[in-house]
Amino acid sequence: MTLPLFPALEPFAQGHLPVSGVHRVYWESSGNPDGAAALFIHGGPGGGCAPWNRRLFDPNFWHLTLFDQRGCGRSTPHASLHENTTADLICDIERLRQHRGVERWLIFGGSWGSTLALAYAQAHPDRVTGIVLRGVFLASRAEMSWFYGGGAGRVFPEAWRLFIEHLSPEERSDVVASYYKRLRSSDPERAAEAAMAWTQWEMSCSRLSPDDATQHPNARFALSLARIETHFFVHDAWLREGQLLDEIHKITHLPCHIVQGRYDMVCPPITAWQLAERWPKAQLQMVTHAGHSALEPPILKALVAATEAMRTTQL
Repeated sequence: MTLPLFPALEPFAQGHLPVSGVHRVYWESSGNPDGAAALFIHGGPGGGCAPWNRRLFDPNFWHLTLFDQRGCGRSTPHASLHENTTADLICDIERLRQHRGVERWLIFGGSWGSTLALAYAQAHPDRVTGIVLRGVFLASRAEMSWFYGGGAGRVFPEAWRLFIEHLSPEERSDVVASYYKRLRSSDPERAAEAAMAWTQWEMSCSRLSPDDATQHPNARFALSLARIETHFFVHDAWLREGQLLDEIHKITHLPCHIVQGRYDMVCPPITAWQLAERWPKAQLQMVTHAGHSALEPPILKALVAATEAMRTTQL
């Protein structure tokens, strides 16, 4: 199937930026070095970027920067939880902006990337020209309860059973905390098994029509995703309950495009709808016949349309 993306391209610059005494964050820039600046923020947390992410932006117009957040992708050390919080990631984005010599940029974030995009924009609204969001996640207790408390399990009972049965009956009262404990085990095999079970659950719910690849994630990817996600989630992502909605007034002057799968079972549409209700300049597109994954063709088509629409805000 031909995906609705711009042609494949390679970065024109890349490197590792030291952001603490421990962490070095991988970054890359592609497209037009003299173009309008944009930053792609990946999901997870702990997911990392992929080459296809570059293809969401017209390379003739955009100067696009991608980066792997602390502990994942090509950043080092891998799967590290040390000095890894939302505030740390916001600081990393600012360091990266300064490192790349960018005055202001468009922010693009999907799933957890939407959380971090909103948190960064609210912390530094003067550095943002606009925002594109996909599969909105605000790290609220209601969202966490839906996906890790059995709500999504009513739609995907087979996958939920596999996810829950990895834990003992005693551990199931707090699924996230129990997985977090297993993922920090000194036994590598125990941690790896927990990482695979955690990641398979998430991937099983991400597409309307899952393929075999979504059921068998790469072990290295699974470890960083599961360890860092549980680390953030047991700490409520270091955000006050309702914080991102309560502080939306800081960025409502900015243009925003929200792309949301109508049948997103990981980040249900109600959250994107609530966000758009408080943001007069936000344009919400509910994409029919799509779930959570950005790789579903209807979602990709809508995301490319969103980045194209944002060109007018850069003039």
